[in-house]
Amino acid sequence: MVIWVTGLSAAGKTTLCQAIRDIAKPSLPELVLIDGDVIRATFGHDLTHTESDRVIQVRRVQGLAKALSEQGLYVIVAVLYAHPDLLAWNRVNLPNYFEVYLKVSLEAAMARDPRSLYRRALDGNMNNVVGMDIPWRAPMNPDLVLDVDSPEAPNVLARRVIAAVPGFAERARLTP
Repeated sequence: MVIWVTGLSAAGKTTLCQAIRDIAKPSLPELVLIDGDVIRATFGHDLTHTESDRVIQVRRVQGLAKALSEQGLYVIVAVLYAHPDLLAWNRVNLPNYFEVYLKVSLEAAMARDPRSLYRRALDGNMNNVVGMDIPWRAPMNPDLVLDVDSPEAPNVLARRVIAAVPGFAERARLTP
């Protein structure tokens, strides 16, 4: 199973995925989390943030998610870039694929901006920021949309995701 979480920077992808992991991992030791930023660091930051390098980055994450899920692991993915062709590939190639879209307005994301990406882009000190100079393409057919302009607590959102994924709540022994 692969649970793919996407949304703009500052939508809360990593926070949500970590909360899902924290809730489910005690009952589901074969659960792993793949975070796009961690994968980027693991490969030595050899890619830029251009749109073409973002595609390469997502393909790395896709390949890793596929390899791990084919070994019987439950995979949670937190990744920013959501080009329709990449998401379509996921639906065809990742087993028991479930897509979660953290819908956040650019204004709300800019207000959070924990890494100052948006501020630096506005100041002219950074380019290749998705949602600003790289177009954000919201997923067209996500399995679950969570509006996170005013998000609930991470553990509340995590339980909503776990409950929505077919068979996951039972496997993770999540009780209502």
